[in-house]
Amino acid sequence: MIEILSLIIPLLVSIAYLTLAERKLMGSMQRRLGPNKVGILGLLQPFADGLKLVIKETIIVSQANKIIFFLAPYITLVFGFLAWGVIPFTRGIIIEDIGYSTLYILLITGIGVLGIILAGWSANSKYAVLGSLRTTAQLISYEVVIGLMVIMVVMLSDGLSLISIIEAQKHIWNIIPVWPIYIIFMISAIAETNRAPMDLPEAESELVAGFQTEHSALSFAYFFLGEYGNIILICTITANFFWGGYSIGGINSALILGLKVSMLLFVFILCRATYPRLRFDQLMSLMWTGLLPLVLGYFVLISSIMVIITNW
Repeated sequence: MIEILSLIIPLLVSIAYLTLAERKLMGSMQRRLGPNKVGILGLLQPFADGLKLVIKETIIVSQANKIIFFLAPYITLVFGFLAWGVIPFTRGIIIEDIGYSTLYILLITGIGVLGIILAGWSANSKYAVLGSLRTTAQLISYEVVIGLMVIMVVMLSDGLSLISIIEAQKHIWNIIPVWPIYIIFMISAIAETNRAPMDLPEAESELVAGFQTEHSALSFAYFFLGEYGNIILICTITANFFWGGYSIGGINSALILGLKVSMLLFVFILCRATYPRLRFDQLMSLMWTGLLPLVLGYFVLISSIMVIITNW
C-alpha cells in the first residue's frame, strides 16, 4: 500500500502541474498570459480547478444507463494507473519487475479503451456515442502501428522487460539506429492519447466534447486525470524505448528519466500549439495508407538484419 501511494500521489501532482505547464507554455507560444492569479505565478491554479470539479453537482442523464455511466470514468482512470506498476524509475525502484512488462503495458492500455466506449454508449447521447466510436477506431488503429514498433524495439534489445530494454542501451540509444521508427512512434503516441492535432474524439467544433459530453464534476475529472496520466505514461515509455530510460553515460537516476520525460511532454505541448486539427478521414488515412506500410517495411528490414547478425 505504501508503494502504491508513493506512486499515485506524485503522479496526481505531476498531472496537476502538467496542466499548468501546458497552459503557461501555450500562452507564451501564442503571446498571451496563462494562469497567473491563483497563488504565486498561478502555481495554485491546478488545485483551484480540482476544487471546482469536486464541489460541482454531478448531473445524471435521465435516460442513461446509470451504473455503467458512473463506472466508465473509474475504468479509464484505474487502467491508466495500473500500467505504472511495471515502469522502472531507476535501477531497483519499481513496484513489480516482471519479465514481460512490454506485453503487460500493451494489454492494460488496450483494455483502458473499454471505459471510453462504455462512457459514450451509456450516456444515451448521439454526440457521446460518436465520440466513443471515433476513439475506438482511432486507438485500435494506431495500436497496430505501436505494437509493431514495440516488437522492433524488443528485437533490438533481445528482451520483453523494460529493464532489459534500458540496459541494452548502455552504449547507444535506440533512437540512433531506428530514428524513423521513433518519429512514427511519436506521431502514433499523439494519436493514441487523443492529443491535438489528433483529438478528433473531443473535437469541440463537431462533437461538443466527445465521449464525456454528458459527464460532469468528478466523473469528468476522472476522464481528465486518465487522459493526462496517459500522456505522461506514453512519454515515459518513449523515453525507456528510445532514449535510454533512467541511464545516461553509465549514470542511473530517476532525475535523468524525469528530464527526458519533460522534454517529450514539451514536444506534445508544442504540437498542440502549432498544428491545426486533422479531419477524421485524414487521420485514419494517415495510419492505414501512410504509417502502416512504412512500419511494415521497417519491420521486415530490421527482422532481416537481426537474422543476418544472429547467423553471422
